[in-house]
Amino acid sequence: MTPMKEDYLKIIFELGGTKEKVSNKRIALSLNIAAGSVTEMINKLLSEGLVEHEPYAGVSLTAAGIKKAEILIQKHRIWEVFLVKELNYSIADVNDEAELLEHVTSDRLLDALDKKLGHPSRCPHGGVIPRANGNYKEDSHTLLSDVSDGDTVVVDRFIDNHELLTYLGDIQLDIGDKLKIIKHAPFEGPVMVKNITDKQNITVSYKASHYVFIKYVK
Repeated sequence: MTPMKEDYLKIIFELGGTKEKVSNKRIALSLNIAAGSVTEMINKLLSEGLVEHEPYAGVSLTAAGIKKAEILIQKHRIWEVFLVKELNYSIADVNDEAELLEHVTSDRLLDALDKKLGHPSRCPHGGVIPRANGNYKEDSHTLLSDVSDGDTVVVDRFIDNHELLTYLGDIQLDIGDKLKIIKHAPFEGPVMVKNITDKQNITVSYKASHYVFIKYVK
């Protein structure tokens, strides 16, 4: 399987494609590629039985697609934990290294890394680390962009993207921050929020708001 196909499986998984349909637009936005390229790759994954497609709704992973995505993401996120925890990498810089390492990681090495790290449940950017037995809690799939004005939420995770993580570091938005949504600016404008944790108002760009996943405060 090519690295590009693997990237598609991973992003569909990250966007909630194990249980719901993910639109081509969301895939294109998350991978920063043209929508036409998404259509072409989805057709290839369909022919291999890794995704299911519903016109005007989007794609979801088949059982085979979920299994492949789980293995890829487990290896990728375990390496991210190792790079941050053991080698002091910044969160924004681990993705490319983990992308290379996941492809040369045997089951034995994966098990050894997992044990060495204390069987972590989440990667540095908040994503759940899948387990081979399927016994793991799924990621939150609610986007900051979809939250209504006036709601209070907690930042749960970020899409693993260097540009995004650098930007979020610059505006000081972190996992676990409690936010009150002030206003969504019209015409694909930014989201204005009050960061209750840091006691400051910040503005999150339209694009970044589609990469930030949240949980509602109970």
